[in-house]
Amino acid sequence: MALKSTVYKVQLNVADMDRDYYADHVLTMACHPSETEERLMVRLLTFALFASDDMQFTRGLSSEDEPDLWQKDLTGEVKHWIILGMPDETRIRKGCNRAERCTVVTYGDRAPPIWWEKLRTSVQRFENLTVLHLPEAVTMDLASSASRGLDWQVTIQDGTTWISVDGRQIEVRPSQWR
Repeated sequence: MALKSTVYKVQLNVADMDRDYYADHVLTMACHPSETEERLMVRLLTFALFASDDMQFTRGLSSEDEPDLWQKDLTGEVKHWIILGMPDETRIRKGCNRAERCTVVTYGDRAPPIWWEKLRTSVQRFENLTVLHLPEAVTMDLASSASRGLDWQVTIQDGTTWISVDGRQIEVRPSQWR
């Protein structure tokens, strides 16, 4: 019998002063059996970083044709394609060709720098590509706060993100590799 996804309910308050975006989101996230809590929290953080009224989680791990998150306009055209982890050039090309903007969010300390060194020159041609990196200390801290009922207050100002969760503050400063 196949394992079922674990459902997480999230109350997310975003105050993004860099983009003048202020909103509350009530989210239901499914954690695939093969997905770690670290990756789940990276998905949530990525949603908060790019939050908008039309940002959506996709089928993610269970679909090669979709990113982890995307933002579509009212016509169904993809405006922002977001991939987590260390995708190959084919997935990046697909995202850059199908959307106005493509973002890759990597996390961890060992493998991502090696992945980026190998891939950097082959993806330079994509003008609409952004690559962000989250340090492992931050993502593991977020993973340790994971619970099936989450309440996050996220404040973004001058490229720094503060997450209030469980009565404590976690500071996130993503590195922009591209």
